[in-house]
Amino acid sequence: MPARRLWDVFCQVIDNHGDLGVAWRLCADLAARGERVRLWVDDAAALAWMAPQGHAGVTIVAWTDPAPDLVPGDVVVETFGCDPPPRFVRHMAGRESPPPWINLEYLSAEAYVERSHGLPSPVGVLGRLLTKHFFYPGFTAGSAGLLREPGLLAERQAFDRDGWLHALGLTLHPGERLVSLFCYANPALAAMLDVLTVTPTLLLVTQGAAATQTRALLGPALRRGALRAHMLPYLPQSGYDRLLWACELNFVRGEDSFVRAQWAGRPFVWQIYPQQDGAHRVKLLAFLDRLLVDADEAVAGPLRSVWLGWNALAALPATLPACGPWRSLCEAWRNRLLEQPDLTTQLLGFVEKMR
Repeated sequence: MPARRLWDVFCQVIDNHGDLGVAWRLCADLAARGERVRLWVDDAAALAWMAPQGHAGVTIVAWTDPAPDLVPGDVVVETFGCDPPPRFVRHMAGRESPPPWINLEYLSAEAYVERSHGLPSPVGVLGRLLTKHFFYPGFTAGSAGLLREPGLLAERQAFDRDGWLHALGLTLHPGERLVSLFCYANPALAAMLDVLTVTPTLLLVTQGAAATQTRALLGPALRRGALRAHMLPYLPQSGYDRLLWACELNFVRGEDSFVRAQWAGRPFVWQIYPQQDGAHRVKLLAFLDRLLVDADEAVAGPLRSVWLGWNALAALPATLPACGPWRSLCEAWRNRLLEQPDLTTQLLGFVEKMR
């Protein structure tokens, strides 16, 4: 058997744990496929609840200043444009054959992804020219695809919803739907809670901004009309996946939960990370255009309105789209995504070709 490669994956935690969430899923997936991984991260605190058991084959390197003086491994991956430490890059340049250098970019449905995926970027170091390659996740055959572990869909099919709820001490009332809430601070949450009160709903609320806002809006009783809320503990990534599988509707945010909601195949509403220049609107509409490309207007119109309203880009409608057609659309979308090779498989193939 060929020797296992050593990957150096770099991650800087900007905010909200999303960068670390994506980086950890990649590292764990690589290790599960027989690779060795060093995850360089400047703040690993969230891994205590995100991945409390760690993963065999993944070592955490504290990315301090100055950074540890380690010899580069066989592949270097920087997540979201966080440049590796200068001394580490100089070590790369000093090798007879520098390791492949990948910049794993942010996920987008915009057209530039296909144009930019795989492009080289020359970097001058110590009088030598290194090459960094851009690696773009995406939703089309011209992109790197999405992170998806080989056994994910089998786990999804074998999931015991009732057993999972029982382990959390939760029991659904007759006729009650289950909804998850994971969001940034959101000015539309008060109106959305009103929408959710129309139908008997158990709202499972994640820690962070979602819990803080929900407590403030619902008060100590955590109830309003036919809505009752339950505050979840911090969930490991595997537990969050199961939350998405359990619910009839999922409110998600950022990148990692957004992708996992798509693999769940359940109706979801995405809160994109808001940007001051308004660029998030373009990104949101680009994804909606792909998601709804084949949908009847009777389905697409209400869904688009809810997504825009949830992102404070339009008024939030008073009702949610019908669950049946919405779920069928999400299942069809998941099946379309399953036709693409997953991101880790494509990354392994890309690196192999570079060798």
